[in-house]
Amino acid sequence: MNGIFLINKPSGMTSHDVVFKIKKKFNLKKVGHTGTLDPFATGLLIIMVGNATKLSFLFDDLDKAYSAVMILNEKYDTYDITGNLVEKKDIIVSQDKLKNAIHFYNGLTYDQKPPMYSAIKIKGQKMYDLARKGIEVDIPKRNVTIYQLKQTSELMNNEFSFDAHVSKGTYIRSLALDIALKVNTVGTLKELNRTQIGTYFLKDAKSIDEVTEKDLITDQSLLEKSNKLELSPYLIKLVKNGVYLDERQIVTEEPFIVVDQNKQWIAYYDVVEKNTTKYKPVYFF
Repeated sequence: MNGIFLINKPSGMTSHDVVFKIKKKFNLKKVGHTGTLDPFATGLLIIMVGNATKLSFLFDDLDKAYSAVMILNEKYDTYDITGNLVEKKDIIVSQDKLKNAIHFYNGLTYDQKPPMYSAIKIKGQKMYDLARKGIEVDIPKRNVTIYQLKQTSELMNNEFSFDAHVSKGTYIRSLALDIALKVNTVGTLKELNRTQIGTYFLKDAKSIDEVTEKDLITDQSLLEKSNKLELSPYLIKLVKNGVYLDERQIVTEEPFIVVDQNKQWIAYYDVVEKNTTKYKPVYFF
């Protein structure tokens, strides 16, 4: 079993919990995920199984979409309501001011400060581990893009909902605080639901209990749009041993699949470096 499952993660469960449950359910040795989803959050989590755990690079740069609910005038140390309340204000925010703040971040590329409580590693240590120990560190900002930001409910009792389509590395918890700061107050996330990763959607995901082997998206399905390069039996033997290829076999800037004379998939190759004609095997079928 080599491929991915689209899982609808419930609130209160860590991404590692989901990995463990899928491993146990299907009696698998190799299981991983393509990117952490906060324990309090719900929604789409892509689980890799078998040899496809080596394909995580396919998902590294994918954009993501979320639906969220946030609260104004309250700030928590985790930037969501699971943490400790550290600041409370009584600022009256008008719908017009909020609309302007949403408009400001819609389409914006900026340097965002991640939450201290996050899985980002600083000198080999996860930031949330440092935060729990009370150790403060200088958090490097990340350049992120908010492709689309849309308010989806009216502001009522300091709460409203929004949808966000963002680049990799964006923290919606940080975005919520940034929106609040733009209207001269503080804020925190109340709910977070991931609805999309690249071309994969929450509507196609299953719960851990519901998912079956029939829901597996195979490794070949993930890579089927790649160009194919048919090689001789002699070169196929070398490919199986991990040999690099070069311009004598192909000239391309895109990844490709090496197939044998029976059209059987052998390996997935990628360019060693940009602007070169040397290619390395990164996955074997």
